[in-house]
Amino acid sequence: MSRTRVSVIGASSAAATALATTALARELLRRQARTARATIHVSDLGEEAHVADRTYKKKYGDPLDLLLLGDSIAAGLGADRPSHTLGAQLASRLAKATGRSVRLHTAARVGSESSMLPAQLDALPEGYHAEVAVVVVGGNDVTHRVRIAESTRHLGEAVTRLRADGTAVVVGTCPDLGALRPVPQPLRSLGSRASRQLAIAQREVATSLGAHAVSLATVVGPFFVSRPDEMFALDRFHPSSAGYRRTAKALLPSVLAALGHLDELPFGHHPPAGAVTG
Repeated sequence: MSRTRVSVIGASSAAATALATTALARELLRRQARTARATIHVSDLGEEAHVADRTYKKKYGDPLDLLLLGDSIAAGLGADRPSHTLGAQLASRLAKATGRSVRLHTAARVGSESSMLPAQLDALPEGYHAEVAVVVVGGNDVTHRVRIAESTRHLGEAVTRLRADGTAVVVGTCPDLGALRPVPQPLRSLGSRASRQLAIAQREVATSLGAHAVSLATVVGPFFVSRPDEMFALDRFHPSSAGYRRTAKALLPSVLAALGHLDELPFGHHPPAGAVTG
C-alpha cells in the first residue's frame, strides 16, 4: 500500500473519530440539558412565588411605584415568606433610602423568558404608571437556548416601552449559571459562558436605550459561589431569602441613581450610555 493511500486512510479515520466524538459530546450535553431543565422545572418550591404586592413604609407617605418584571428571580420564588422576596426587600430598602412609601407591583412570572416581557407589560392595570421598573430575566433564555439577539430584542422593546412612559428602568443582567452546582459538568461551564455572554449583551442594550444595568454575576455572583448553602433555596436553583436580601442590596444603588437620588455608582453598576456620574 502506498504512503499516500495510508495517509488518506489515516486522515479519514481521524476525521471519523473526531465526528463520532463530537456527536457523543453533543448527545451528552443534550441529555444533561434535558435533565437540568426537568430538575429546575419540577422544583420543590412549586410554580408560584409569594404575593408580596403592597405599600411598604406607608407612614412615610408620598408613595412611589416600583414595578418588578421578568422571571422567577424577579417574582421571588424561593423566599420563605412574602417579605423576603426580591420585590419586597427592594421596596423596603428603597422606602428607607428615599423617605417615601413604596407601592410594589410584581408583574414577573415564574418560568418567563425575555419574549414574555411584552405580555407582562400588556397585563398591567389600565392607567398604571411606575416611577421605576426593575427587570431581571435571562436564565430561562439560556436554558432553552434562545438566541442572544432574540433575547435582547425583546428586552430592548420592553425597556423602550417603559422609557417612553417616563419610567426609570434598571436591568439586573442574567446571573452566572455556573453557580448552579446541581448542573453537571461540562454543561455547567457552558451555561456559565452562555449566561455571561447574554449578560453583556443585555447590559449593552439596556444602557443604550437609557436604562441602568447591574451585572448580577459581578455584584452578587461571588456570594452564591462561596456561600451556596446560605444563598440558595432548598431546590439549589433559586435564591433563598438571604440570596434575595443580598440581591436587593446589590440592585438598590442603581435604582436610587435611576430616580435621581444617587450620583456615584459602585463597581458592577452601569449608567445609561452618555450619562455623567460622580
